[in-house]
Order: sequence, then C-alpha cells, then structure tokens
Amino acid sequence: MELRAIRYEVTDRVALITLDRPERLNAWTGRMDEEHRWAVDQAEHDPEVRVIVLTGAGRGFCAGADTEALTDLAAAGTYDDGLRAEPARPGYGVRPDFDHPHAFHLGLTKPVIAAVNGAAAGVGFVLACYADIRFAAEGAKLTTSFGRLGLPGEWGITWLLPRLVGPARAAELLFSSRVVLAEEAERMGLVNRVLPAAALLDETLAFARAMATEIAPSSLRVLKAQLWADQLQPLEGSIARATELLESMIGAPDFNEGVAALTERRPPQF
Repeated sequence: MELRAIRYEVTDRVALITLDRPERLNAWTGRMDEEHRWAVDQAEHDPEVRVIVLTGAGRGFCAGADTEALTDLAAAGTYDDGLRAEPARPGYGVRPDFDHPHAFHLGLTKPVIAAVNGAAAGVGFVLACYADIRFAAEGAKLTTSFGRLGLPGEWGITWLLPRLVGPARAAELLFSSRVVLAEEAERMGLVNRVLPAAALLDETLAFARAMATEIAPSSLRVLKAQLWADQLQPLEGSIARATELLESMIGAPDFNEGVAALTERRPPQF
C-alpha cells in the first residue's frame, strides 16, 4: 500500500506506526484508518515483529476526526467511515467482541504500546485507550470530546474506559468532555507513565525492545489473550483456561529456554 497518512517501520523486533498528518495534529480520516489497519496487519503477520508502538508525528497524537470529515457527516446526516469495501482486518476472528473497528487491537497476538506525544481527542483518545500500555508526554492533553459534538461514546469506549479508570472516573471524563493533562491521567491510571516530550519515543521504544527481547513471544501472545478475554468471563473460566495453558506450555521451547537462562544466569534467547 502507498502510505500517505502514516509511516511504518520495523527495527529490533518492534514495529513503529506513526500517524503522519502533523499539519492537522494527525486528525483521523478514512485514509488514515485504512493505512493504520494495513500497518497493524503487517506487524501482526510479521514473525520478526513482537511488539507494536503507535505514536503521532509533530505536536499531536491524534486530535480526533478531521473537521472536514465531520462537516461532511453533518451535511449528509448519516455516518460513513470512509473505508473501502474490504480494509485489512487484523485481530478479527479471535472472538466476535473484538471484530469491530479499533476493538480489533484487543484480538492481536502482539502487545500495542501508545506513545501519546500530544493531543488525543475523540477517536484519538479511543485509539490510545485500545493500546495495552500508554506512555504520555508531559503536558499532553487527553479528552473524550464526544459530548461537545453531540455524539455518543464511540467504538466501545463506554465498555473500555471504566475498565481502565473505574466507572466514576469514566463517567466524569465522558459526561464532561473535559481536558485531562498527562500528569492527571497517570494519577487516575489512564496512562502508565509520563515522560519528558523529548524522551518519550526513545523511552517507549526501549521499553518495547526490552519486552521483545526478554519476554517469551509465546507468553506475550497468551498473556495478551488472557488479559482481554478474561474481561468477558467469570473468574472460574479464567482459572480453568490458565490451567489448560500452563499444561500445554510447560515443556515447550520457550519454557525450556527460560528455565535454562534462569539456571545459567544469562539472558534468554527467545
């Protein structure tokens, strides 16, 4: 695919996806959605990739839907996602709950880390929330923004956000559309870590490389699947599935290498 709205590169087992419309604070368009899906699909099926990092070019992460697209929707009075008939569908087929726009990130076999370098609003806020881990630049602004546009909470954010910050804080963020700075977002558990803007991407990539090197890829795949699937089942089912996985993974190559590295006091070679 010819990439016009994002950049995609792979280094040291980490795929870096950069939203690349800096003059528009990386405002979301159908073209960007299509290219993002393509890039995630490439990373998901590349055996050399173990972790995905998502960030934005310039001053913003993603300032929400492009205002021109919003104007067109208002004029048309109906919703059009701007996608062609058959976009890439990475993460689909794992379970029906994840077979939807943005929710597909939960069905991927590889962790996604968002490096929120600036404003994340609306669909940009949703995109960051669907990452497994979020690092943010000091002073980065986050807002749900849907209420200010007369819109509902989109793309399952009303399911996801309470699981990240709790129902009361989710209600506050959704009902007020107020702007939250990265520092407050860290205190409420919305972001994992706040870093100086100049160091954000380097530190995020270093964290991703360490994960890709030190953690067994089979464990990353299974842990991510457990984390999100277990949100949708009782504790009993979670424990039963964990027992099945334990029995199947003991004696597998990654387990044997992990034990050998531990006993020999050396880094693992996964």
